[in-house]
Amino acid sequence: MLRNSSRIIASSSTSALRRSGARALVVARNVAAPQVARVALKPQSANLIFRSAFHSSSLLLAETVKVPQMAESITEGTLKQWNKGVGDFVSQDEEVATIETDKIDVSVNAPMAGKITELLADEDSTVAVGQDLFKIEPGEGDGSGSGSPAAKEESQPSGAARSEPKSAEEGNKDDAAPAAKKEKDAGDKVLKEQDEKAPQMDKASEAQKPAPKKEEKPAPAPKKEEAPKQEKALGSRNETRVKMSRMRQTISTRLKASQNAAASLTTFNEIDMSSLMEFRKLYKDGILKADGVKLGFMSAFAKASCLALKEIPAANASIEGDTIVYRDYVDLSVAVATPKGLVTPVVRNAESMGLVEIEKAIAELGKKARDNKLGIEDMSGGSFTISNGGVFGSLYGTPIINLPQAAVLGMHAIKEKPVVVDGQIVIRPIMVVALTYDHRLLDGREAVTFLVRIKEYIEDSRRMLLPSPL
Repeated sequence: MLRNSSRIIASSSTSALRRSGARALVVARNVAAPQVARVALKPQSANLIFRSAFHSSSLLLAETVKVPQMAESITEGTLKQWNKGVGDFVSQDEEVATIETDKIDVSVNAPMAGKITELLADEDSTVAVGQDLFKIEPGEGDGSGSGSPAAKEESQPSGAARSEPKSAEEGNKDDAAPAAKKEKDAGDKVLKEQDEKAPQMDKASEAQKPAPKKEEKPAPAPKKEEAPKQEKALGSRNETRVKMSRMRQTISTRLKASQNAAASLTTFNEIDMSSLMEFRKLYKDGILKADGVKLGFMSAFAKASCLALKEIPAANASIEGDTIVYRDYVDLSVAVATPKGLVTPVVRNAESMGLVEIEKAIAELGKKARDNKLGIEDMSGGSFTISNGGVFGSLYGTPIINLPQAAVLGMHAIKEKPVVVDGQIVIRPIMVVALTYDHRLLDGREAVTFLVRIKEYIEDSRRMLLPSPL
């Protein structure tokens, strides 16, 4: 019965080997008869052996990962870079690619652990939501490498088989030893005879050498006329061309559209910062210790803006078609400079916050912007914008309106200036503030009144506690 089962398995394996090609046939011929007999006793294990021999690819099919949904208003983006390549193994939720959109960068993560088998898009190409992006083959790690334990175990029998002829050759070394000894003795005798003849040959060769010839001095070469030296160009003339990022293209398009659409006008005023600086000096250490946040000037200007917007609601409005939308809340957009460009994350319902709460919200959004972790929900909306160019040393500036908003407040650097106070010239820290507004919504009277209210609230912060401006 054992022989019959062996014949059945041998016949089935022979037919399979014919289908798989000449390479599999050579491998099958090297299988010893005792191994086939042992396989016959375990049909299930025989099936596994032949499956591993004739299936070189993984049993798990690769899955296609698509471009994820990014936001309702975003339908496409630019594939900024591949963080992984073909053949790399990734863990679940590990970042594989980065897609740059008009507002933020979106990370594409692996839905499962496995091996990247194919990249379906090139870097700097435009990809749409739902488009095939890459293929991943599920798995936990690379077990097919030559360094795996299974590969090492398989390599040991073949190495032992190759070592058998080598041991047979070593067994014949003793027989070949006398012949090698005779050849060595003959070689030593020849070398000795050559050494004895060498001095006589050297003397004969010295006698046959001709007398040395006198060295003749070469004739001087004619002087060549030196070509006139060309003057080197002063400075570099190199040019570097870099493709604009999608965010930079969007910023330029929106700012130009703002200039074309809005009837922009800018008004200025000067603010004495002495009172606010004294207030900050008194309480910044206590607030830092109690709340873990630094007290700056931005929170005071944000609070003053919210109170001024309550008095001048047109500065917090926007135009939609042929209607004006007035808001009873303030979603404050704060301009933040990042290496990729200017972004304006939004502080929601700033009118209901205190100074410390506003500082915390602004600090959190600024950190997310610098770390490139802003989401679409952090960027959308906004009814009024504050831009602080003073942190970079700007003295004057005319900020551009962030459509569809109606106005933007620009802060600048604080400089000491001589001013007249009660008939005397004194030195005071002065900040120039600018309000750029859409003249389609705000008249000059409203815009100037708004900026004067900001000046009054900052120069005397006690006014912020009053129910209405005086």
